[in-house]
Parts: sequence; C-alpha cells; structure tokens
Amino acid sequence: MASVDSRRMANGGSVAGAFQPHLDSLRQELQQGDPTLLSAVVAVLAVLLTLVFWKFIRSRRSSQRAVLLVGLCDSGKTLLFVRLLTGLYRDTQTSITDSSAVYRVNNTRATSLTLIDLPGHESLRLQFLERFKASARAVVFVVDSAAFQREAKDVAEFLYQVLIDSMSLKNTPSFLIACNKQDITMAKSAKLIQQQLEKELNTLRVTRSAAPSTLDSSSPAPTQLGKKGKEFEFSHLPLKVEFLECSAKGGRGDAGSADIQDLEKWLAKIA
Repeated sequence: MASVDSRRMANGGSVAGAFQPHLDSLRQELQQGDPTLLSAVVAVLAVLLTLVFWKFIRSRRSSQRAVLLVGLCDSGKTLLFVRLLTGLYRDTQTSITDSSAVYRVNNTRATSLTLIDLPGHESLRLQFLERFKASARAVVFVVDSAAFQREAKDVAEFLYQVLIDSMSLKNTPSFLIACNKQDITMAKSAKLIQQQLEKELNTLRVTRSAAPSTLDSSSPAPTQLGKKGKEFEFSHLPLKVEFLECSAKGGRGDAGSADIQDLEKWLAKIA
C-alpha cells in the first residue's frame, strides 16, 4: 500500500509540476498589469457571476411552488381545494387552520404545485397569510359571486392587504381572483366584480392615505396601490391580476361535476 500511495503522490506532484510554469506565468502577467489579460479575466469573471446569479434566481423561483387559496369565510375555498385534488364533491366547514396537498398539474411538463387552503376567518387570515406568503408562487383570491353585493367592502379590505403583501415580496406571485359560485342565479359576473372592486379599492386607498401616519421618518413609506392621482385600476399594479369565473359545486347538485376548467388551465399556465 505504501508503494501505491507513493506513486499517487508522485503522479499528483508531476501533474501539479506540469501546470506550475503556466500558473507562475499567469501570476507574473497579472502582477505586471497586462491590460489585455486583465480585461479577459474580468470578462470571464463577469460571465461566471452572471451564470451563478441566474442559477440562483432559477432555483429560488423553482422553490416557490405554493398556491395560496385565500378569501372570506364561506367563499368556497375549501371545496375548490377538494375539487382540484380529487374532482369530487365533499361537504366542508369553516376551518381554523391551513390544509395543504400536492397538486399534479395537467400539462406536458408533468409538474406539481402545493395547494394551501388558508382560513378565511377575520381573526386568522392575515396571520396565516404572513406565514405562507414568502413561499407563494401564486395567490388565488376566491370571491363568493352570489354574496358579493353585501360583502363587497369586506372583500375589498382583505384583498387590499393581500395585494400589498404580494407587492412587497421580491418575487411577486401570479395573482388570480376566482369568482366562485357562478352556478347560483344571483351570482355577479367577473366583469362586474372587477369594476366594483376597483371602486372599493380606490376608496380604501384614499381613506388610508389620508389617515394620520404613526410611522417615524426613518420607516419606509407604505406601499401604494395603483398610480397616484388616478382612479384605481388593476392594470396599474406592478403584478398582473387576472379574473375568471368558476363553480366548485357545479350546476347539477352535489353529485354534478364542478366548473373549474378555466382555473385548472390557469394553474397549468403558471406552474
């Protein structure tokens, strides 16, 4: 064994010795400040750093696989969650904790996402949003289209906070407003819900900006929704907000199939 180790050391020493003159030459030229060589070294380092940074961003993005289902209580989040995972109907109830599961995306890349159903109760929803928002690849804000007329202000207040939190993240998530319960006769359309939410958010923005600030001068300014001096529109936001209509329950009773095809296509698009 000693002879084998000796040979390995000798071989290693001969390889190192073969490169030593080149290393010495490179060291001398750098010390002499050859501008051509220095430019080449800087260029190579710039390329390497760019590749490392690109790989870091890609790995960070790929690690964000969570899709957060948020909304008020009784908006239908949990049934949407169940339908997406199983395709089946199930009686649900208001939850005080989150539920999560792997969702296999129906696309050519056979990718997966992690669906997380967050509680909609007023005392819990912001707490759970804070816990999971950094891992969010997408946010699906679920609206009860049938109850929207009486819940518009509450929906807008929660949506305002979710948008502010999403905009503050380094990698802003994809954002969808799912107008659920379209199987109910009195349900409002996605277009009407969008228009009403823009009005409510504009009012909220004006009210909150006019409120006396408790921040000291060293604190960062609060995030502004939309463009200053203009009526609020979702198109003014730095993240794209999309709307679609769906129905987790379906139009033929509990045993009927859900109308969630557009939601499934959207999930496949952002995966």
